Amino acid sequence: MTQQHSGWWRDAVIYQVYPRSFADGNGDGMGDLAGIRSRLPYLRDLGVDAVWLSPFYASPQADGGYDVADYRAIDPMFGTLPDAEALVHDAHDLGLRVIVDVVPNHSSDQHEWFKRALKEGPGSALRERYHFLPGKGADGELPPNDWESIFGGPAWTRVTDPDGQPGDWYLHLFAPEQPDLNWEHPAVADEFRSILRFWLDLGVDGFRVDVAHGLVKAEGLPDIGGDGDQLKLLGNDVMPFFDQDGVHEIYRSWRRILDEYPGERIAVAEAWTPTVERTAHYVRPDELHQAFNFQYLGTHWDAAELRGVIDVSLGAMRPVGAPATWVLSNHDVTRHATRFANPAGLGTQLRAAGDRELGLRRARAATLLMLALPGSAYLYQGEELGLPDVTDLPDEVRQDPSFWRASGQDGFRDGCRVPIPWTVEGESYGFGAGGSWLPQPEGWGELSVAAQTGDPDSTLELYRGALAVRRAHPALGAGDAVSWLEAPEGVLAFERPGGFVCTANTTDQDVRIPVAGRQLLGTDQVLVEDGEAVLPPDSTVWWGV
Repeated sequence: MTQQHSGWWRDAVIYQVYPRSFADGNGDGMGDLAGIRSRLPYLRDLGVDAVWLSPFYASPQADGGYDVADYRAIDPMFGTLPDAEALVHDAHDLGLRVIVDVVPNHSSDQHEWFKRALKEGPGSALRERYHFLPGKGADGELPPNDWESIFGGPAWTRVTDPDGQPGDWYLHLFAPEQPDLNWEHPAVADEFRSILRFWLDLGVDGFRVDVAHGLVKAEGLPDIGGDGDQLKLLGNDVMPFFDQDGVHEIYRSWRRILDEYPGERIAVAEAWTPTVERTAHYVRPDELHQAFNFQYLGTHWDAAELRGVIDVSLGAMRPVGAPATWVLSNHDVTRHATRFANPAGLGTQLRAAGDRELGLRRARAATLLMLALPGSAYLYQGEELGLPDVTDLPDEVRQDPSFWRASGQDGFRDGCRVPIPWTVEGESYGFGAGGSWLPQPEGWGELSVAAQTGDPDSTLELYRGALAVRRAHPALGAGDAVSWLEAPEGVLAFERPGGFVCTANTTDQDVRIPVAGRQLLGTDQVLVEDGEAVLPPDSTVWWGV
């Protein structure tokens, strides 16, 4: 028997806002909290349950705000602390919950701790809060180990001591401006418990935990070895700097804090692990509430592959009593409207626009499939407009730090971060009174909120309709299982409680199936002939009694 749980988050649809690209309230070309606040009614009307805000903290912006200089301050480009309080208040008045990012694996190199550690030199107590080590070689000229940065190049940078001499090296799994914190030091743990309380006291409903799998490193920071191309291993191999068992005690202490507050405050792990089963460790009953399902995000538009990942995901979460999560796009990967427009196997970062009509058709079908699954779903701003990645940005406007590294991530994350269009015309298509920090493509207005609102065939109205149906059928996101139905090759068909059936045709041909009830919603028109439904290629249909 399926165990019943409480919790708003178990079947919530959560909308990710990338603040600099959502809405500009002061006309400087950069999205901000005032802009987000002005667009909250749009999110309520879209039908989501919560908003997740990517970082808006004080930061030099070396990595889009994921290099935090002050975890309790708002960066002036985004507004002020009263702006954040007002946003949370307005969201709650509209029935929306607010989740904010917390970035505990690393700070900015402009964080007061790190600046003092450099200024005070060797022996500074502040250096113990990071990973400072002497180098190898006769003069310490080699890094302490062979780890590589996720953005490419060594994961170590050597500092110059106050006397002008070369000194120790510090660890940064990401950019050099993002030194890794040492979670073995009690001051680090104390500081982040305080940071959590600060934002919980302000009223936020939870946290998305950045690099949740990276806080604890293997004892002794051992070499990895191999051919030096470690980045190809990430995601499927055990690494000494990711998914160490020690992280779980940290999250147990965080859960105790969250449980002290009313209103079911939550935490969501960004945890890249070798398997879904390892991901489930982060959401045991005394740890975090959810973890992103990156295995699902990386799945191709293929019925057999999708069914396999769905079964594994639900099966892994069931023993720990956690809901599965489903996500197709975010600020770090190519939008799925572009990913599905290209041949399978090219990864989650693409340079090619691909067949946009095909990509959008598959993206719409994939979204309807995702929203029919039990658990919580995450949407990334602009996907409800069917936005593609912008694949032809000039090099001189790019700001993704990995783009400028010699190797590492493909460095094309800017393409999914272009400010979204709100109106058909205007200098920034309604993003703000001025321009936009990344250039928007010509014709962007044709995909805008204004252009799609009221058009029954638009992607925006498809999302609005799907979320309305999901809200009207509470059992749709509930539970922890699907009942698979017989279906032709290339078609997924499953039943949910209350007689709800979802059918998805992942092939490029029409497929005939028995009529599964009354059509509730679909990505395409479905013909019914002699008791059979003709599913168009790359389409999904919801059926009900």
